[in-house]
Amino acid sequence: MPSARWVEENRVGYKAIYQHFRQQILAGHLKPGDRVPSIRVLAGELQVARKTVEAAYEILSGEGYFVSQGAKGTRVNPQLKLAAPATAPDAPPAAAAHLPVIENHGELRLGIPALDAFPLKKWLLISGKVARSLRPEEMITPPVMGYQPLRSAIASYLNISRGLQCQPEQVFITSGYRANLRLILAVLAQPHDKVLFEDPGYFFGQQLLKRITPHLHFVPVDQQGVDVDYLQRYHADARFAVVTPTHQSPLAVTLSLPRKHQLLAWAQQQHSWIIEDDYDGEFHYTRKVIPALKSLDTHDRVIYTGTFSKTVMPALRIGYLMMPQATIARFRELGEMLETGLPLLPQKILAQFLSEGHFYRHIKKMRILYQQRRSMMLQALEHCFPGLFQVERADGGMHIVAFLRRGTADHAIASLWAQHALFVRPLSAWYVQTQKRYGLVIGYTNIQSFEQARALLARVADATWALLAV
Repeated sequence: MPSARWVEENRVGYKAIYQHFRQQILAGHLKPGDRVPSIRVLAGELQVARKTVEAAYEILSGEGYFVSQGAKGTRVNPQLKLAAPATAPDAPPAAAAHLPVIENHGELRLGIPALDAFPLKKWLLISGKVARSLRPEEMITPPVMGYQPLRSAIASYLNISRGLQCQPEQVFITSGYRANLRLILAVLAQPHDKVLFEDPGYFFGQQLLKRITPHLHFVPVDQQGVDVDYLQRYHADARFAVVTPTHQSPLAVTLSLPRKHQLLAWAQQQHSWIIEDDYDGEFHYTRKVIPALKSLDTHDRVIYTGTFSKTVMPALRIGYLMMPQATIARFRELGEMLETGLPLLPQKILAQFLSEGHFYRHIKKMRILYQQRRSMMLQALEHCFPGLFQVERADGGMHIVAFLRRGTADHAIASLWAQHALFVRPLSAWYVQTQKRYGLVIGYTNIQSFEQARALLARVADATWALLAV
């Protein structure tokens, strides 16, 4: 702890406190995981205002040196690793050596689940058991359509959680979202088929389809979800419609019930396919269940898809799709030609994670946690940027859309924030047609406190206001 004399000699201020702790960490005197004094205790010891200490701690948290753990106090970030200095041990470290290396995914990044809340110990325990139980006959080529117990576990979970009537033989295990789209179109599409996508729509899905689909068209989205009237007026002859009805990506609105029925009627009449991407359908807050569009599908025209990237971890690289009964043979045939089978070991681990109930308990916990973390982010946005953004709250999801109340500079703002390791996305980049809205798409799932969110946004507050004033 810095002494009162030290603070006095350094002209008592938050910068002096910040620099002291930073130097102590870089010198190795404070190590990852070490607890530091509370704001109240340190302010009392140094006889300075609590706000002085609070400001220093916010900067240290924002830069990744400190982590607030609520009632457990504030600690040096346990994940902090310091780059080794290139100079001799007794020489002053180079400027580059002062930069912390944090083993994380980037702040405010979209689609990353709360990694700090994942039951990693349970996952590792299951992983060890599964690895030790691997049998010689399982070391051959994995099943093309996926490990049977995993297919059964997914079908069982979807029937309970998403209101489906799914049989295990309808589940096809894939490597994720892009693999889902590629496989579906490879099995069912003809070169001349028209494919519809939401506008705005998931940026990477849009970019993929532009490359693999010759006839790609876009349907606008409003407060009730994808505009089915527009679809029927201009694209009634489409063969596929790719939609995110539970929480639209990126606007997070829910497709209204009348439009759900209207969309299903169109697919049945035209003998077309609806590809339902239920990417974060598990995370709803105010209602127990938002039924999947597939749950209303009486004519088997919806191909339901999902992944475990946003519920377990992106590195798992496991997704799935629910094949309509009439298409199972075609999916199996092409799957064998494309050699789509995934490695067996992660499938076995995930199957046990689901069947033992750990997945359900984790999702239930995340619904509460994400609602709390969204509130923290919204408070921090208003604190650092009063009057700049308008947020239309959705019933859940993993991100917020902060619409600019004035101006169109979302690209410039996102670029500026990225320079400070805040990886948000400009909303206008998700649009294809001319009727755009402007704002930032912001992830909040790894925000652990209001103080952390405020410190992160404080990095870019002055520069953002200056940018908008130009």
